[in-house]
Amino acid sequence: MTAGPMSGGPMSSGTTAGGKTFVLGPVEQIPLGEGRAFAVDGGQVAVFRLRDGSLRALPAVCPHKGGPLADGTIDLDVVVCPLHQHAFDLVTGCSTTGAENLRPYTASVDRQQNLVLQMPV
Repeated sequence: MTAGPMSGGPMSSGTTAGGKTFVLGPVEQIPLGEGRAFAVDGGQVAVFRLRDGSLRALPAVCPHKGGPLADGTIDLDVVVCPLHQHAFDLVTGCSTTGAENLRPYTASVDRQQNLVLQMPV
């Protein structure tokens, strides 16, 4: 299992009863109010650091036409794909504009201030 920023190398990972866990690096690599794409376990995940400091994670590719969701506009509730303005709830992954829904992931920060991503098995 590997994980890392789209331009970087592997980060640490592990498996627990709840799924696969990936440490993606320092939380500071994502400015408040923005998202970043990470290569995780053969796929892409967008992790968003909201203006209130909370974290959300969704698949990084819009199901409509493959747009880069990490580059989309976010608020505390949704991310808007930069290609065709499809919006997705950041907690549930549900489309608010009729596109296919996304499966959300759990993102958190550990004691060392690293991003931790949990994906179901």
